Amino acid sequence: MCGIIGYLGERQATPILMESLKRLEYRGYDSAGVAVIETGDGTRHTSVTKSEAKVDLLIAKLKENMPTGTVGIGHTRWATHGKPTIINAHPHADCHGRISVVHNGIIENFAEIKAELESLGHEFTSETDTEVVPHLIEQYYKGDFLLAVRKALQRIKGAYALAMFSLDDPELLVGARLNAPLVVGIGEGEYFIASDITAIIPYTKKVLILGEGEMAAVTPLGPEGSTLDGQPVDAKIVHVDWDVAQAQKGGFPHFMLKEIHETPEAAANAFRGRMTDDGLVNFIEFAISDDHLRRYHDVRLLGMGTSLHAAMLGEYVIEDWAGIRARAEDASEFRYRRPTITDETLTVVITQSGETADTLVGLHQARERGSLTLAITNVVASSAARDSDGAIYLHSGPEIGVASTKTLVAHLVTQYLLALRLATAHGRVSLERREELARGLRELPDKIRRVLDNSTDIARLAHKYSRFRNFMFVGRGINHAVALEGALKLKEISYLHAEGSSGGELKHGPIALLDPDFPVVAVCTESSTREKMASTVHEIVARDAPVLALVSEGDGSLDDIVTDQIVIPAADEATSAVLSTVALQLFAYHVANELGRDVDQPRNLAKSVTVE
Repeated sequence: MCGIIGYLGERQATPILMESLKRLEYRGYDSAGVAVIETGDGTRHTSVTKSEAKVDLLIAKLKENMPTGTVGIGHTRWATHGKPTIINAHPHADCHGRISVVHNGIIENFAEIKAELESLGHEFTSETDTEVVPHLIEQYYKGDFLLAVRKALQRIKGAYALAMFSLDDPELLVGARLNAPLVVGIGEGEYFIASDITAIIPYTKKVLILGEGEMAAVTPLGPEGSTLDGQPVDAKIVHVDWDVAQAQKGGFPHFMLKEIHETPEAAANAFRGRMTDDGLVNFIEFAISDDHLRRYHDVRLLGMGTSLHAAMLGEYVIEDWAGIRARAEDASEFRYRRPTITDETLTVVITQSGETADTLVGLHQARERGSLTLAITNVVASSAARDSDGAIYLHSGPEIGVASTKTLVAHLVTQYLLALRLATAHGRVSLERREELARGLRELPDKIRRVLDNSTDIARLAHKYSRFRNFMFVGRGINHAVALEGALKLKEISYLHAEGSSGGELKHGPIALLDPDFPVVAVCTESSTREKMASTVHEIVARDAPVLALVSEGDGSLDDIVTDQIVIPAADEATSAVLSTVALQLFAYHVANELGRDVDQPRNLAKSVTVE
């Protein structure tokens, strides 16, 4: 999410910052800004220009009053803490405007740091988590800017990519990263700090890659890398030969594949700063007491398309963990009913964009009937967020591919957190169980990476199965929704016929379709219905249909039964559903790619459906 560019060299910084921010627009953003060190008459000051909208507006402002200087930083912001406004746009500064910072990521402990700094007399102007960084550096600054940065970063928890400078050290540009990408471009007598290679590829193909928990001090003599405690690190320099279009996709052939590979970070961002090690969940954007939350004994989850399938998984987990009624509903049908909603109902709308027309109407109807409403969305200040009583943001960053991938996983993780929050408030979960569930969520990003590591085998299977024109996806329990989503993803981007069914429903009609040219994708991972799904697989094999089974690592019970298998890491039922979902996204992508489809912009579809 967001974009960062920093420049130190002999040329004027502002034009380079402007051009680089334009190249970062593909990442999605809602506001932008630059800060440049200007020198004149023996004094120095920071010229800051911001736009609450697009980069073009920022450029128009800069052209009216072009800052002059050879050191500067720029940023495109995807709002997480605070709405898209001039005040919340980056760069952010300390109390005296001498330290300027731009930031990608989420600072988990910003609230406690902010409270501490305010007690020491620091004054904050924005709603952002980012603003604590320059103030914290200011608090530690005793004449050595780099040392103050190190001390500040050792206090910060979460994810960050940072670029910053101080007026007191105008030939020093500092970058640092933790759980968010950052690179240093090395040119001829000039240097760049950027969130990705896209921003700097016209200027240099020589790039220093910062590792986790590393920082770079850039001066006219070049960059020096170190750990946060000051230990030198060996420079990891690569030479790239991408063009700008390739760089925007991070070297991937399509945005969809890039975004599937961003899923581990999207999952981590969804729970980052919201869950303690012992499973206590707190939503800053939806702060509600246990006493208040205990009033709600009925949860309605509204969504459309992929968001509806996310709601179906949420229904299962809320009922299982919290022991209260939950129901997922098609928002387009909900709007034409007279639902039995009361003031004891919590209505949750699932919408990536926050602008889905039918979902918004359902939200309004629920509020009119006295329900407490909650939006789970990726877009700050979207209609769903504004119109609900509370909002929980995914923090996934922009998703450019039309087919939802990483935002679906973020929706699932967020609903799992909501289920854990409800379970705690209603007293339905023990400390031991809470710790177990929290551990499963924290292990999820690494397990998703293991699924992605299996991409070559999944691509091989996709090549094999791309000759078929009909598919059946089957699952039971929580995996019924996984099967429905797997079928939807395949039909969306490959244009093949695919349908989903529950394992129990299969023999009540859909099984009539099966023959040697009608393969079945069966979700047979670890779950409470695992044995029932195994019986269903035997029924399918008896009809001579090929079976591609998703199985948990270590389960060899179907080895001699099914045609092919996709093996995912062993995990609990809820986590396995997420891992299976990612595996089926990869399968759909590779099938569509084999068929030469436009996977990023499939025909007849839109990213956000804003009409009925």
